[in-house]
Amino acid sequence: MMNKFATILAGGGGTRFWPLSRQELPKQLINISGNDIMLNDTIERFNGVIPMENTIVVTNRSQAVLLESIMHTSVQPGNILVEPVAKNTAASILLAALFIEKTHGDSLMIVFPSDHHITEEDKFRKTLDEACNIAMETGKIVTIGIKPTFASTGYGYISCGSEPIISKPCNVFEVAEFVEKPNFIKAKSYLESGHYLWNSGMFIWRTSIIIDNFKRFLPRLYKTMLPLIEYLGTDREEEMMNEIYPLLQNISIDYGILERCDEVVVISGDFGWNDIGSWDALGAIFPPDEHGNIVKASYLGIETRNSIIYGEKRLITTIGIDGLIIADTKDALLICAKDKAQEVKEIVKMLNEKGMQAYT
Repeated sequence: MMNKFATILAGGGGTRFWPLSRQELPKQLINISGNDIMLNDTIERFNGVIPMENTIVVTNRSQAVLLESIMHTSVQPGNILVEPVAKNTAASILLAALFIEKTHGDSLMIVFPSDHHITEEDKFRKTLDEACNIAMETGKIVTIGIKPTFASTGYGYISCGSEPIISKPCNVFEVAEFVEKPNFIKAKSYLESGHYLWNSGMFIWRTSIIIDNFKRFLPRLYKTMLPLIEYLGTDREEEMMNEIYPLLQNISIDYGILERCDEVVVISGDFGWNDIGSWDALGAIFPPDEHGNIVKASYLGIETRNSIIYGEKRLITTIGIDGLIIADTKDALLICAKDKAQEVKEIVKMLNEKGMQAYT
């Protein structure tokens, strides 16, 4: 049986969840659900399918110290890979794949985002186990797509064939195309066609297979990173990271490999998945009240409907509003139309451009 390793990508800034999520304390390190921080929820979720001690976490330098102090105790300190600068998902995944190959040889590698919410964890583990078996037995790159329940403009999509190419242990479809976040009209047509799934960002492959694909499709990234691997876990790790990482291509795994490789397949998952990517996704965790409001604050309101109200200390009061997001933290206040939730990241961009990094 091939070793299984989880790789969790935990270096993002969660900019669409500003002002709660900040660069040094992003949403994956915050307890949003009331259970645990999102990163620890992610680790607990694959317990029983992947040995929890086989967890690799890729993060960035500004988050690493805090992450180590609050992360699940099953994660070994040597399995935390710290990037000095963000270079997108392809670099993070290649770093982890080369690290796993160096330490354990050819293994099964399962990539998870760190900030998703899943309500039906038993069904998730069953789907994940099936995906692992398919990747081991076929050598394919496997992704888990989510059956869409509404015309989302906040998710990427996967276009897949209408007939499965494999039917055991579950239906497996060829991937025709990865599609970026669409506008509403396109999203509605995707939903109606029945041939599109939401892109969950979960991928399963053998390390040897994905490394070969880096050699084929991203040879410059592979050749630039390769000398770094011998220094991981040594006294020169940080020095060599600082020297090599700024030279790497900034490209996503979707653009760099998955959209170009013809060995990518998808299985459909239906386990209460939600990418808690922005404020309007809180409804996946907390049910709205009788007025359609989600309230996590000290709050009083009159004639307030379909709104999200989050506060840390101060009392928030509203009168006669509909469809707003109000998020109040100790040093920043966001007021946003609910249908503009995806654009909150533009505020973070503006803050950086204006030299106001204290707020990011």
